[in-house]
Amino acid sequence: MGASRYRPHVATTVRIPELDLARVRRFCHDRTPEHVREQVRLEAAVRGRSITMLECRPLWSDPNAEWTRMKIAQLRYHESARSWTLYWADRNQRWHRYWDLDPSENIGALLDEIDKDPTCIFFG
Repeated sequence: MGASRYRPHVATTVRIPELDLARVRRFCHDRTPEHVREQVRLEAAVRGRSITMLECRPLWSDPNAEWTRMKIAQLRYHESARSWTLYWADRNQRWHRYWDLDPSENIGALLDEIDKDPTCIFFG
C-alpha cells in the first residue's frame, strides 16, 4: 500500500505585522477627539489574522457598566500574499467584503478608505 495522504492539522500562528497593527491603533486613537473620549472611542481588537475596529460607548442607562462595542470595520491579513482586505459589518454584525477597494499590501490605503468613508458604510 502506498504512502498515506493523511496530513495531521498543525496549528500555526500567523502574526499580523507589528507596524501595521501600530498604524491601526494610532488611527483609532487619532480618529477620536480627546474631548469626547469619555463618551465614545474607537478601538482595535486582534483575533488571529484580523484586526477589528470597534466603536465603544458607555451604556446610556449605567455609565459605570462595561462599554458597548459596535463593529465598524475589519482588516484581514493574507500572509501568502502579504496583503490586507477590508470588510464592513452589516446591521446584524455580519462581515462583508468591501468591494470598492482591492486588497493591498499597504494597510494605509485601507485606513484612508475607512477615514474618507465615501459610501458612508463605516461611520454613517
